[in-house]
Amino acid sequence: MAATKRGHAPPDGGWGWAVVFGAFISIGFSYAFPKSLTIYFKEIQEYFTVSYSEIAWLSSVMLASMYAGGPVSSILVNRYGSRPVVMVGGLMVSAGMVLASFGRTIMHLYLCVGVIGGLGLALNLQPALTIIGTYFQVKRPMANGIAMAGSPVILFTLAPLNQFLFDSFGWRGSFLILGGIVLNCCVAGALMRPVNNNTRPKPKTEPPERNGAAAEEAAAASDTGEQDESESQGCLHKFIDVSLFKHRGFLIYLIGNVVMFFGFFAPVVFMAAYAKHQGIDEYSAAFLLSIFALVDMFMRPATGFIGNSKWVRPRIQYFFSFAVSFNGVCHLLCPLLPGYVGLVVYAVIFGLAFGMVCALLFEVLMDLVGAKRFSSAVGLVTIIECGPVLLGPPLSGALVDIFGEYKYMYYACGVFMLVPGIFFFIMHYFNYKKLDEEKRQNVPVDMRTCEEAVQLKMSQDSNTAHDTDG
Repeated sequence: MAATKRGHAPPDGGWGWAVVFGAFISIGFSYAFPKSLTIYFKEIQEYFTVSYSEIAWLSSVMLASMYAGGPVSSILVNRYGSRPVVMVGGLMVSAGMVLASFGRTIMHLYLCVGVIGGLGLALNLQPALTIIGTYFQVKRPMANGIAMAGSPVILFTLAPLNQFLFDSFGWRGSFLILGGIVLNCCVAGALMRPVNNNTRPKPKTEPPERNGAAAEEAAAASDTGEQDESESQGCLHKFIDVSLFKHRGFLIYLIGNVVMFFGFFAPVVFMAAYAKHQGIDEYSAAFLLSIFALVDMFMRPATGFIGNSKWVRPRIQYFFSFAVSFNGVCHLLCPLLPGYVGLVVYAVIFGLAFGMVCALLFEVLMDLVGAKRFSSAVGLVTIIECGPVLLGPPLSGALVDIFGEYKYMYYACGVFMLVPGIFFFIMHYFNYKKLDEEKRQNVPVDMRTCEEAVQLKMSQDSNTAHDTDG
């Protein structure tokens, strides 16, 4: 059964915190693993004699495979639940890294690390995101913020560990060891026990911070009912809710994110290489990733706490818009900060901005579409976003190849982040305004419905009393 098809209120605690810990590990490896492998890029580039853009394809293929596998992961989660899907994903990533340690060509690494490993990460990411929504509602932004903090924590650990492994065992031996480390995802999956529905009844009214998601879910259910007149469409809706493409908030989120992801990952992918390009030693360059991850680590749960506050939660989309814009400004300023000290300052500011976006990235999607449709929404979003995720770092690497400098890459990434940030601000202003209008229009309808129900009940009681007298 789909985890999202619940008939009871989420427990907002209890075993849910163990699930958050499992999601912390699962999400952490999903996002941190492709970034941590950038430590090996310069050496792999020299070993296979490939260009900057060619080596950038390695992390791009892995991330794109992770995103492209989203719909498949959604279908598996809806059919089997999160626990077995995450455990299988951990085995796939492990197998990909072990096979990559025997690679003889860069194409071999694309296949093993990129495709097999990336699909395994897809089976880790989406189930972990979905199951949090089944355990939490009131505390959901906080739970998401804590779970999303897994990425910087694991990146903070893996960045220096990878440098140590490389110095001790080379990149082949390191990949073999990483294949064993990533099996921790199987342990994380074992914690993701399906929610116990024998809890308190689901409240009749949704909390106000849902921003119209409940009403739009009801409208979507009506749309789905009309579309299910066709048997083939009914089969499709059983797995993926394509009616989301009629959802106003979902379309705003999707359009902005497609542009944003062209510049989202490249600055992290090239951070260590940029430092080495400026003559900074390898350990200091790797330490930049640790600084970035350390700041990111604390920023994600802090963002979750802020997003859960009564002042921010009702208009959390504005908070996300600010976070995206902040990232864009950060990248535009990066080339203006000279030397290693400048890179440290950039790593700190970037960690703040990146942590805010990552903590809110899926929370704002659930806020828009509701928990029931979240699994399908994530699947549709990730398959569409795999294009910019795949092309972003190689295009950025091509800019480095063409100009021989990194500053143009950072300028481009800044623009790709700042433009959707402004777009989100504008579109969500109109979306909130529209939702408020729809809410005001629905109040009289709800009152009439209640009055009709009361009159019907009184009529039934009157008929019953009449029949009894007779």
